[in-house]
This record gives sequence, structure tokens and C-alpha cells, in this order.
Amino acid sequence: MDVDFIFKIAAIGIIVTVLHQLLVRSGREEQAMLTTLAGLVVVLLMIVDAISELFVTVKNLFGL
Repeated sequence: MDVDFIFKIAAIGIIVTVLHQLLVRSGREEQAMLTTLAGLVVVLLMIVDAISELFVTVKNLFGL
């Protein structure tokens, strides 16, 4: 795992947090919730992809 990966996740978290706060303060709670959910899904997909790469690496390492 690269440090860039962690920075990408942190950047997505910061952007989603700012968007969430802006939408809540403007009275759009439903859209704020959807924005948070979208950010969570994006991060989870990134993590699943990284875990998949880890399993491929381990599989290749042990020659399975």
C-alpha cells in the first residue's frame, strides 16, 4: 500500500465532510446524507480493490 492511497482516502473524507456541512447548513439534509453515502461507497470500492491486489500478490508469492 502506498502513502498516496492513504492521502486519497483522506482527501475524499475532507471533501465529503465539507460538502456535508455545506448541504446541512443550507437545509438539504437528504442530499447531505446521499453525499456522505456516495463518499463512503467510493472509499469502500477503493479499499476492496486494494485488498484484491493484496490477495493476488499473496497468491503469486506462494505460487497458488
